[in-house]
Amino acid sequence: QVQLVESGGGLVQPGGSLRLSCTASGVTGLMAMEWHRQAPGKQRELVAGVKRGTLAYYGDSVKGRFTISRDNAENTVYLQMNSLKPEDTAVYYCRANAILRDYWGQGTQVTVSA
Repeated sequence: QVQLVESGGGLVQPGGSLRLSCTASGVTGLMAMEWHRQAPGKQRELVAGVKRGTLAYYGDSVKGRFTISRDNAENTVYLQMNSLKPEDTAVYYCRANAILRDYWGQGTQVTVSA
């Protein structure tokens, strides 16, 4: 059974940092893992992703502030979020891109507010 377990969300002040983690298990043919986010009333958008070959890519709004990485076993993907802004407030979802389908985590809330 496929499981994506996320952690690291919470409340942080503007300019602060958070690190999100997503651990995937039971995924066959994993090609990439990504972070997406969705704020109320807005479309879900790509935040960052990393392909199996470690190639990373980012949405324009987070370039220079966020860094995606994964562990050596490729079981966990991280999102280091620095210089957080109120507009970063959203539910952040982990996505595992496999050969047959995509798997999504349950989401973790990130709130940036003074």
